Amino acid sequence: QVQLTESGGGLVQPGDSLRLSCVVSGRTLTSFAMGWFRQAPGKEREFVAAVSWSGGSKYYGDSVKGRFTISRDNNKNTVYLQMNNLSPEDTAVYYCAARANGVAGPHLGRMEGYDFWGQGTQVTVSS
Repeated sequence: QVQLTESGGGLVQPGDSLRLSCVVSGRTLTSFAMGWFRQAPGKEREFVAAVSWSGGSKYYGDSVKGRFTISRDNNKNTVYLQMNNLSPEDTAVYYCAARANGVAGPHLGRMEGYDFWGQGTQVTVSS
């Protein structure tokens, strides 16, 4: 059974940085594409970032481009989301997701096709 466990969320001030981690257990991470999505109160879940199985292709949502960076360490079965210059609009529950078909492509920005999801970690940006 594949399990995804997110960590690293918290309360920060505007302009601060956070790094989220997602540890995958039950399967090796190597062949999976990995994604981060977020859901703010009263809003639909939206795409944040994704990385192909090799790490060679990365995709970002328009609202986070230039501020967030996704990376993966297959040796540690972990994917990261470095978030810089956070704003109150980034406040949301952040979810990690794994897709067994890890090939690159814009389809990684869509929730459909992701096979496994974590429970989420809360990120709150407030002064």
